[in-house]
Amino acid sequence: MKIINLEELKKFNGKNGNKAYIAYKGGIYDVTESFLWKGGKHQVTHYAGTDLTGKLQKAPHRIESLEKFPIIGKLKKNL
Repeated sequence: MKIINLEELKKFNGKNGNKAYIAYKGGIYDVTESFLWKGGKHQVTHYAGTDLTGKLQKAPHRIESLEKFPIIGKLKKNL
């Protein structure tokens, strides 16, 4: 499993052929294949390449919707 820090995560923004990864509670999810994340954004409020832990807890859908996406790594918090 990959260990990715916040700076590295920014590269996976779903733009210009890059994969779309998001972080949630320390896990890195690959949302590249989801039509809901086309171009690296979801519902004009969430963006790939970021840690969405705080924002997804306030989202109108259940967090379980992330379970359909593969976890490809872990987020290394910068100290």
